[in-house]
Amino acid sequence: MTSPSDPTAGSAAPTEAAVAAREKIIRAAQGALKRYRVMAYVTGVMLLVLVVEMAMKYVFKVDDDIMRYVTWIPYAHGWVYVVYLVTVVDLWSKMRWTVGRLVVMVLGGVVPVMSFLVEKRVHADAEARVAQARTV
Repeated sequence: MTSPSDPTAGSAAPTEAAVAAREKIIRAAQGALKRYRVMAYVTGVMLLVLVVEMAMKYVFKVDDDIMRYVTWIPYAHGWVYVVYLVTVVDLWSKMRWTVGRLVVMVLGGVVPVMSFLVEKRVHADAEARVAQARTV
């Protein structure tokens, strides 16, 4: 029998099923974070390549003979950005972040260099939340 002053009174140890469920959620969050990190870097690089392509075309007025070799860049960036958005929504929903965080992550694929900065912050926050979830 436990006394009212016993700190373990009324608290039951988590069941095996609860621990397994928590670990499954943590693994899913870690997988989403890895996919997001890869796509953040790929999207950031593709966005920088797109900026160079646009500068060649509109600022330096490079000849069409050369530009025909880089006409694929805007299309490639567009599709990479779509995949990036999928990974953003996946990570955002698993981490249960605010809509403001979602907006910042989405903009990371549109503003040059921002994806690298946002990824660093998102990664640190996600790792901290996963570490905290493990200790609960």
